[in-house]
Amino acid sequence: MSRRNTSKKRFVSPDPIYQSKLISMLTVRVLKSGKKSIAQKIIYKSLELVKERSASDPLHILEKAIRNATPLVEVKARRVGGSTYQVPIEVRAYRGTNLALRWITRFAKERSGKDMATKLANEIMDAASDTGNAIRKREETHRMAEANKAFAHYRY
Repeated sequence: MSRRNTSKKRFVSPDPIYQSKLISMLTVRVLKSGKKSIAQKIIYKSLELVKERSASDPLHILEKAIRNATPLVEVKARRVGGSTYQVPIEVRAYRGTNLALRWITRFAKERSGKDMATKLANEIMDAASDTGNAIRKREETHRMAEANKAFAHYRY
């Protein structure tokens, strides 16, 4: 992390089909070796699968999944006088969305299955219905923050 300048927030352009910034953020998470078109195909195929299974707008389901997986608090290591404390900190909206997207793609990749589109669709459907690994990760993060709330006065 730079000590001098804070990094500028980059502008996220919406994706070509749904005109959604969330989908373009998800594309960046799925991206491998700079192959954006392949990542977009994977995401669009998974959204088609979501549409088939739920018979409703896949964008709303994706938004619900991200909203469910977004953490409210997280812990950050803070060094005070020789010992390190896990200090609970509230998560800003943009970081929370990024964490949710990161977790959904990570656990989709770790799933067993045939292709990435199916695994991503399953993870999105699970997160939308408040189950799955991304939701478990959010609960785990909240539990860590709850366990360490005694150190909240060490906040930055």
